[in-house]
Amino acid sequence: MSQYIDGQRREALTGARDVVRDPSTGEVVDEITLAGPDDVEAAVAAARAAFPAWSGATPGERSAVLRSLAFLLEAEAEELAQTESRQAGKPIRLAREFDVPGTIDNTAFFAGAARTLEGQATAEYSADHTSSIRREPVGVVGSIAPWNYPLQMAAWKVLPAVAAGNTIVLKPSELTPLTTLRFAELATQAGIPDGVFNVLTGTGVDCGAHLLRHPQVDMVSFTGSTRVGRTVLEAAATTAKRVHLELGGKAPFVVFDDADLDAAIQGAVAASLINTGQDCTAATRAIVHRSLHDRFVEGVADLFASVRLGPTQDPATDLGPLISTAHRDRVAALVDRSRAYARVVTGGTVPGGGLAAGSYYAPTLIADAGLTSEVVRDEIFGPVLVVLPFDTDDEAITLANDTPYGLAASAWTRDVYRALRATREIRAGCVWVNDHIPIISEMPHGGMKESGFGKDMSTYSFEDYTVVKHVMFDLTGVAAKPWHRTVFTGPQGGGDR
Repeated sequence: MSQYIDGQRREALTGARDVVRDPSTGEVVDEITLAGPDDVEAAVAAARAAFPAWSGATPGERSAVLRSLAFLLEAEAEELAQTESRQAGKPIRLAREFDVPGTIDNTAFFAGAARTLEGQATAEYSADHTSSIRREPVGVVGSIAPWNYPLQMAAWKVLPAVAAGNTIVLKPSELTPLTTLRFAELATQAGIPDGVFNVLTGTGVDCGAHLLRHPQVDMVSFTGSTRVGRTVLEAAATTAKRVHLELGGKAPFVVFDDADLDAAIQGAVAASLINTGQDCTAATRAIVHRSLHDRFVEGVADLFASVRLGPTQDPATDLGPLISTAHRDRVAALVDRSRAYARVVTGGTVPGGGLAAGSYYAPTLIADAGLTSEVVRDEIFGPVLVVLPFDTDDEAITLANDTPYGLAASAWTRDVYRALRATREIRAGCVWVNDHIPIISEMPHGGMKESGFGKDMSTYSFEDYTVVKHVMFDLTGVAAKPWHRTVFTGPQGGGDR
């Protein structure tokens, strides 16, 4: 049973079924049912019914539940890592050391953050009144999460929403729903009331679209491609919902002429290949000073060649498969087209042998591509890095910003003034200096431009999941206020009524 509604597992009312496959082998991991509009109705009704009590719980009560959830996740860390590895094709090392620990840390963080909602100080901003600010939950949140980081993305959606007092209906990708369902079950065990956290496993067409347009859903949150994000905006507009979007990226990795070249090479390989490049913040455009360009290309190519592709359950494996053969073939076709206008330095191949049953693709480095080419402009979402040369700092900043996206970027330099300029002028929601990819629960994650708006993680996420309400108290106790005379004059004003 693969719907989680009102605190329990259920079969989808549609009767439709599908399977979750291991991308490394093509083997079936589990069977799921696919939710439809009637399941959405049931989940939203459960969330709506649970909202008054959960929104009325004290911050301390919500904090205690999330603290318990963090302990339960910790106790089940290995099982979660194994499931995440199998359903998403992640090397077990990545699941054990990044996905699961990150989710546990996020949960522990929001257990504390639930008690720190802030507003402007209560004071007499008008001499005759006391004003205060209330931060209140938005209501029922409809969230759609992607397949690349199933457990972490579920946590990023759920934790700030419920910590602030909202209830939620979450639709994970039908390709990777298993850890999200277990996350919901553990939340119930931790004490989250029935109906606060609901999960629907269904397709975007049959389930997601109905959730986005549901009149009883007060806010929608979506992580995925910019193309689909535009559809989400259009759907939310039908009922004027609040919207939170984390969309695509084409992150620049800017290497200035004074950079530590070895560090930049190591960083570029790690940042471009994490999660097989299926990461919106992954380094995809290495913008390298011309004096370092050739050595950078040679160094990255050598390191790419040493990356170990293999079974995801083998701790020695560095790079896992792409999420599906269809996605692998899309990445491969894009690289193959680039051969007509660019140089594929290394990679660009589909491994055979023992890896043939999975959707693997070799780490690929491309050079000499034109600035308007699709490998430079489009989000590839695979283990592909494109290298571009520059001559001046002005050109580097221009190239970094020459994209419709603005999610993440990095600058590699020993010069503090260059670093400060890069962090100030590169238009991205996060700019790393001499590193690329690390995230922490205390700091926000989110983009600008066509990478969306709103923040995940950190207390900044509460800006999206709460409504600011102004409350104003009269201090005078008099019936006739001085400002009334701007509207009417009565006996107290000496005029005719």
